[in-house]
Amino acid sequence: MPKSRTRSRASSTKTPASPPAEAWKQRPEYVDGFVYDPAAAARVIKFIETFCRRVGDDGRNHPVKLLDWHKTGLIEPVFGWKHPDGRRRYRKAGLFVPKKNTKSSLMSWLTQYFLVADFPLSDVFGAAVDREQARIIFRMVAKSIQASPELSKVLEVIDSRSVIVNKEHGNYYRCLSADAFRNEGLNGKVIVDEIHAHKTPDLVDALIYATRATRNGLVMAISTAGDNRTGIGWQWWQDCEMVTANPKSNPTFYGKIYAARPDEGDDIGDPAVWRKANPSLGIVFPEDEFAADYQDAMTNPRKLGRFLRYSLNVWSAPDGRFFKPDAWAACGEPLRPFGDRPVYAGLDLATTYDLTALVLACPDPSDGSVDLLPFFWIPEANAVERSNRDKVDYLSWVREGHIRVTQGNVTDYTVLHRDILAICEEYKVRTLAVDLKHNGQMLANMLQGDGVEVRGFPQGGRAMSAPMRSLENLVTGGKVRHAGHPVLGWCANNTVCHETSKGEIFPSKSKSTERIDGIIATCEALAVWLGNEQSQTAAPEIFFL
Repeated sequence: MPKSRTRSRASSTKTPASPPAEAWKQRPEYVDGFVYDPAAAARVIKFIETFCRRVGDDGRNHPVKLLDWHKTGLIEPVFGWKHPDGRRRYRKAGLFVPKKNTKSSLMSWLTQYFLVADFPLSDVFGAAVDREQARIIFRMVAKSIQASPELSKVLEVIDSRSVIVNKEHGNYYRCLSADAFRNEGLNGKVIVDEIHAHKTPDLVDALIYATRATRNGLVMAISTAGDNRTGIGWQWWQDCEMVTANPKSNPTFYGKIYAARPDEGDDIGDPAVWRKANPSLGIVFPEDEFAADYQDAMTNPRKLGRFLRYSLNVWSAPDGRFFKPDAWAACGEPLRPFGDRPVYAGLDLATTYDLTALVLACPDPSDGSVDLLPFFWIPEANAVERSNRDKVDYLSWVREGHIRVTQGNVTDYTVLHRDILAICEEYKVRTLAVDLKHNGQMLANMLQGDGVEVRGFPQGGRAMSAPMRSLENLVTGGKVRHAGHPVLGWCANNTVCHETSKGEIFPSKSKSTERIDGIIATCEALAVWLGNEQSQTAAPEIFFL
């Protein structure tokens, strides 16, 4: 099947008319600055259903008929959303769904599309946790290709080398295993199998770099829930939840999770919950068999644990994040004008690689709510390095004005002093709280000399407990407004708290998966507010240096 034939057949159907702007702006993934192209998504669906094959229970080859969730849950958003210049919007995509929902088959069909019809064509890599799994994945893709009369003419399966080659263009598919991977020059698109099982991020990180020189490069992880909450799989799960709650928090990352939520009140014995977690239930496998598995699982705690994880996509250990993504996202209303209301500030200074964060808290006495206005800084010279290391697109946040940069490769306190003074003067900040460690004393002296009231505030332990509890209550009660600031939202999504034997809590940088500097600064600002405004009431006890 020559290239021209592939293109013509895959695009021979009538291109769907573009929906009115109001329609695609109602999609849950909508973020201002991107456009939706339904024809691009339809092309992927048409290719798979025209050329790909599956082997049925009768042993015969059958054309693929994609399920509704294949289309709406992954293909349409990932391949339909674009930059205005035509580039694909999403650079990463995470899909978490329980076993037996045909996610491996979907991975195989997308691999074939990437090899033949995702122009410009490039190499395609599968990422498996070990060589045995890599071989299983390779054979699944190869078997589907060999069952297709058209694709078997275009793609050559070289079984002895575990490679599949596009005979006309030379691009190839290879599945790499984490236990045999050697860092080498790679360039292409990536599908990660069962990302929760990867013990280290090394292979996935290397393959992420492989997409950077590829137009429309994409790293797609398709997985079930796991049991390691310190690994890369848990990080991707958290990112999926974050962008589901607020797509603006990381516009180039797409996430979709099909799972039961027992911690949110889901009854794991309710068939409606089974269908919510298993979009293929009743289509690929019958519901009565699933019900039998549930009954069997209830006879033994270990069986129940496996059922929760593999059949309902529930992670084995409790979620340590302090803020629920939906509760934080619900507080994304625009800020109210500050007017004459009092403004307090908290400052978390960078050491070497942390973000420097300044958060203004402006309480509204009319309803007990508070507006949060954050500012962030990083050194300009190592912004690229930090983006690579932290796997977070700091550079986009810089371009969009969510993070400011200082010259050089370390924090420039001269610039910080100038910026913070200007902010304090513009917003008439009454009091600024800062930890006096890590150059805090020096900056505090400079700001005090300019007329800013500065209070020393220790991070950690008893001092942070009251403002952290207050922030929790404000978020849960919907009394915070943060205007959906993506960097502050990212910090909130990363925050894990340590609880002492006395029940005191504080945000823990060592336990949290990523940067939490914005939440530290928020707690300091709230501490000043509570200490200044509520000292004569039954307020929590606030400790200052």
